[in-house]
Amino acid sequence: MAEHDQVQGMALLRDLLNEAVSGQGRIAMVTGPIATGKSRLLDGLTEHAFDHGALPLTATGSRTERDLPLGVLSQLVHNTPMPEEHRATTLSLLQEGARAQLTGETLGHMDVQIVDALCTVLLELSERCPLLIVVDDAHHADRGSQLCLSYLARRVKYAKVMLVFGGAGRDSRRPFPLHADLLRLPHCRQVTLAHLSPGEVAERVAERAGRETAELHAARCHELSGGNRLLVDALADDFRETGAPGERYGEAVLTCLHGADPDLLRVARALAVLGEPGPAARLLGESEADTAQAVRTLTRAGLLAESGFRHDAARSAVLAAIDSADRAGLHRRAAELTYHDGAAVAVVAGHLLLAGHADEPWNVSVLEEAAGHALRDGRVEPAIEYLKLAWQGCADERWRARIATKLVRAKWRINPSTPAGQLAELTEALHKGHLGGGDAVVLAKALLWHGHVADAKDVLDHLGDLDELDREGMTELTVARAWFRGASPSFLSHLPEPNARENACAAHSLTASRRIESANMLVKALREGPNTGTAATAERVLGGSQLDEMSMDTVESALLTLTYVGRADRAAPWCDAFIDEAVRRRAPSRQARLSAIRAEIGLRRGDLAAAAHDARRALEIIPPASWGVAVGAPLGTLLWAGAAMSHHDACLPHATQPVPEAMLETRFGLLYLYGKARFTLMAGQAEQALRDLRLCGELTARWGLDGPEFLPWRVDAAECLVRLGDLDEARRLAEEEMHRCHGRSKRVHGMAMRVLAATGEARHRVNLLRRSADLLQAGGDRYELARALFDLVEAYHASGEYRRGGMLARRARALAQECHADGLSQALSPGDHDGEAPGVQPILSDAERRVAALAADGYSNRDISAKLHITVSTVEQHLTRVYRKLSVSRRADLPARLVGERL
Repeated sequence: MAEHDQVQGMALLRDLLNEAVSGQGRIAMVTGPIATGKSRLLDGLTEHAFDHGALPLTATGSRTERDLPLGVLSQLVHNTPMPEEHRATTLSLLQEGARAQLTGETLGHMDVQIVDALCTVLLELSERCPLLIVVDDAHHADRGSQLCLSYLARRVKYAKVMLVFGGAGRDSRRPFPLHADLLRLPHCRQVTLAHLSPGEVAERVAERAGRETAELHAARCHELSGGNRLLVDALADDFRETGAPGERYGEAVLTCLHGADPDLLRVARALAVLGEPGPAARLLGESEADTAQAVRTLTRAGLLAESGFRHDAARSAVLAAIDSADRAGLHRRAAELTYHDGAAVAVVAGHLLLAGHADEPWNVSVLEEAAGHALRDGRVEPAIEYLKLAWQGCADERWRARIATKLVRAKWRINPSTPAGQLAELTEALHKGHLGGGDAVVLAKALLWHGHVADAKDVLDHLGDLDELDREGMTELTVARAWFRGASPSFLSHLPEPNARENACAAHSLTASRRIESANMLVKALREGPNTGTAATAERVLGGSQLDEMSMDTVESALLTLTYVGRADRAAPWCDAFIDEAVRRRAPSRQARLSAIRAEIGLRRGDLAAAAHDARRALEIIPPASWGVAVGAPLGTLLWAGAAMSHHDACLPHATQPVPEAMLETRFGLLYLYGKARFTLMAGQAEQALRDLRLCGELTARWGLDGPEFLPWRVDAAECLVRLGDLDEARRLAEEEMHRCHGRSKRVHGMAMRVLAATGEARHRVNLLRRSADLLQAGGDRYELARALFDLVEAYHASGEYRRGGMLARRARALAQECHADGLSQALSPGDHDGEAPGVQPILSDAERRVAALAADGYSNRDISAKLHITVSTVEQHLTRVYRKLSVSRRADLPARLVGERL
């Protein structure tokens, strides 16, 4: 046990001192790894010297004074009480010996008379008073002092002298003659100290930081310190204050290293730069044997483990203490070594990054490859740093342009506004002929995003002038053609005409084929609306996709396809899964774009609060100014949801938010126009809303994106016309929409039928609104269903059917509250839904009420039969009487309160 070693060591030293005082000269060598308490033990012995009747003389070796001739011996002489004439003689001898060393004489030929005379002074002094001569860090003593002390040691066997030397022993990498020479002497004893055991560490931590800290962290303290006392104390302080190794631990590591041999510090720095066991010897230009010995010494000191530094706080502290220029140079050399050793590109690129420059072709190649790996693993920030350094160091203009394109794509994942600085350079590279076809397509899409429509079209026009597109260029061109068809059809005329070679190139790439397939699916959904086959294909594509380097457009198109074919319920879980993946991959730009899609999904399911939350989240992750033309999607959705929830004041800033003019050349502009029209209509500005909706209609017709489920602008335009009193035109638009979506979109069909009911005679409204509610129930849009139910309540009241209206009002109000449609839920007075209460209890028998309650809760006749243990025929007879008594004709009209009564 280490503390036991201290106690035993002190006892042995004191016994040896007693023997020396009695005239039996003794020598002790106190050795051990760094920070095992050697100096503490020697200091303790020195304090007790007078108790034993001995005069203590002390000296300390120093790394900075190794070359000072007879420096340690001079410390002893200056600390020795003697007459002035003896002191003058002694100092003269020291000066003469120092001159002999300075003139280049080797230690072996140093004047023996000088050595003998110096030793005689000390021996004569011991005859008057026993001496305790203590030299700490003796391995740092100059060679002359070591020679004199070795000479003295061989002559104290019968003198009242005890010599005690503290040193690194076998851990020292410098020649230490005293250690080897003196251990052979019969009157020499060795005291070897060790680090603390786990139990001793626990006790030390408890004494320093409290018992609770020791119970929680003592084992970890021993693991990170190897029992090194200095490290244990620092870790105890860190764990007590922060619960983790920190600044004090790092400082203690540096203290140990700076107090050790400089060669150990150099090896530690090399290991810190490498980050793991590696070619440290070659990095330093030293022999493998010397470096291995240094590593063993550092390991015994508790600073290293088999895998390197015991904690990153230690490595970080060592790195931070290296001069920045030296550190960069070491990383540069480490990059070369690891590259030639065939290390992983991430390791080599990491060293290049820390070196701060890449001026050779292989540097650029490694950085580019490492960036590709990082992007595939979702580590976007490191990839950007790799590409930035490669771009700075690349001298080849074509290669530099390719790297700049990759940099734009990578930065896009964090914030779409950040790549703007590269766009001018890429445009110039294109005109110089240094930008490939695929990279040109990326540039065009980036320019469009930032609203530079003319520049984007110019880039696409330039593609036709390129002499020969490579396979990648052909593939990107095919993908771009499909993407522009659904995102910004006006750009298609600026793309070169497709050809057979282009299609063949795209077919050779599975990723490209999926991107094209997904983009084409979206176009089909935008143009034609719901289609079972399209929905199945979209889910198949999503099932084989992840958010890697090239798949965001694929995922986005497939999710929107599901949404625009009326399967928002199926799109929701897919979208949630991809949002989680974007968060894991630290890709905020993708997270924002997916959140905007999630908001659209929520709207079409009637989940207004979720839609507004997701749209706001999208605009928080990426500020509106950074969204470019795509800002129309989250802004339009937010206005649409805000209008439905009657949150006009809260959404007014978004309605007045400046948007890029170029947005109206994209699908995102259509979403914005539609959402803004819904907002202004709900705010009572029917004329303004109608203008926006007609512009939306003109653009969808011009681009061929007028599918019934995408943006049912005719329905909303008809509603505007109803409010403006133009019932004939409203009826025409509503009927046109019903005809277009008949058999394809139950949701939009139901919406159009609701508006149609408002244009006709009162006697027809109930039937139209009941059919509208049925369609909307099947379409899955709870908000639009709530609107139809509220209109139906009013229609019942208008026709004098207050009982039916009252029974339906409660269901309508509950649905509106569920959707957070505050305006709807407050539209009816509390008395409007009380009509269902009177007479329900007395009119129905107990058996009829039980059957009616289960039917109102959605159970089939067969299910009710099984639950109540009656025949299906009996269930049918009960329901017939219930319908007659309550004046309803179907399950959907049964009072909702019946369910509550059953419960």
